Amino acid sequence: MLTLIPARMADPMRQLTDILMVHTYYQERGGEDLSFEAERRALEHAGVTVHTYIDTNYRVDTLGGLKAGIRCVWSGEAKSDIRKIIRETRPQLMHVQNSFPMMSPSIYYAARAEGIPVVQSIRNYRLLCPSAIFYRDDRVCEDCMGKKFAWPGVLHACYRGSRAGTAAIAAMQTIHNSLGSWSRKVDHYISLSAFGRQKLIEGGLPAEKISVKPNFVFPDPGVSEEDRKFILFVGRLSEEKGIATMLRAWEQVHQDIPLVIAGRGPSSDIVEEAAQRLEGVTWLGAQTIDNIYSLMGQAAAVLFPSEWYETFGRVVIEAYSRSTPVIASNLGAISELVEDGRTGLLFEPGNADSLANAARAIWNDPHQARQMGMRGRSLFDRHYTVSQHLEMIDDIYSQVTGGLRIPHQETGMPT
Repeated sequence: MLTLIPARMADPMRQLTDILMVHTYYQERGGEDLSFEAERRALEHAGVTVHTYIDTNYRVDTLGGLKAGIRCVWSGEAKSDIRKIIRETRPQLMHVQNSFPMMSPSIYYAARAEGIPVVQSIRNYRLLCPSAIFYRDDRVCEDCMGKKFAWPGVLHACYRGSRAGTAAIAAMQTIHNSLGSWSRKVDHYISLSAFGRQKLIEGGLPAEKISVKPNFVFPDPGVSEEDRKFILFVGRLSEEKGIATMLRAWEQVHQDIPLVIAGRGPSSDIVEEAAQRLEGVTWLGAQTIDNIYSLMGQAAAVLFPSEWYETFGRVVIEAYSRSTPVIASNLGAISELVEDGRTGLLFEPGNADSLANAARAIWNDPHQARQMGMRGRSLFDRHYTVSQHLEMIDDIYSQVTGGLRIPHQETGMPT
């Protein structure tokens, strides 16, 4: 289906035609990578030429600890590369998605040296927390918040279990705070939620430079009319995602409610063991995005049991796009996405009994679950489509470019 983006009659001489988008891929593909790709595709369909500078975190292992540590503080290679790309392509804006650890804040200095404004999307809490997730020892942790040097994180080896690696990140944070890299070299930040924005402000970023723009889904996979056969978890299998809580809950309900788990990660072993032990629990491993959307369309609900301060929760709006309700932790930004009793159910984070009760409520009342799913789809249509994204990103880009506008008023966008 084609949907026309609402008209905005920009002066052709004042259009944003070229940007440079920067991203470092993660070793395990996840929501941040998908969001980068969706933003790039949406802008290209809207008539913007998107030049890219891309790296991968796989290179961390090949560099070795010392070189990787130095590079996360300052990468002369990335700075040189960015200046070269800017001189060759002359973009009007640089939008950074994830630059850690291979690129470093040196890329901001490269763009500034070339007179190019910088927008930075914040998809984790790396500027404030060495582990990037405010989570340690099965609990939310803000021990490093506000400290000049993140010594608690170093003490607990919060980055990959390495004190040396954590010290490198803490040094990066301290040095660039002192240099004013975050406050003076970045023109604007994009937070995915009001909760995330408040955390950034608490961490010292200037409030006037932070806008809230949620994630979106593009292309739109569409409403599902399929029968609902199971409850679904999709995501990285790791401690902070609430995997242990989910499995404890299913020890209570597995004989009554089928659970399908899609994903991989550090907790894969305990998921595999649970799938072998508990009748009705199926682990599929990592899946393509098309398979995930298909599974969501067959699910009575999608689980989102995270126990850390998620910056957003892309899986929630993906579920809504398929008219599927969400059972989620009542924590941080997640609470902004799920309207309890209307588009899904919220439960107490880390409480397996509370999660099991929510699963029973959804499973045992399919009519109500269907109504929740349709309300979720309505919420998606109002806030999380590519049309809403382009309107919001256009306003942000316009602020930092002196009024340049995306030429999307005549673009037919597939949804």
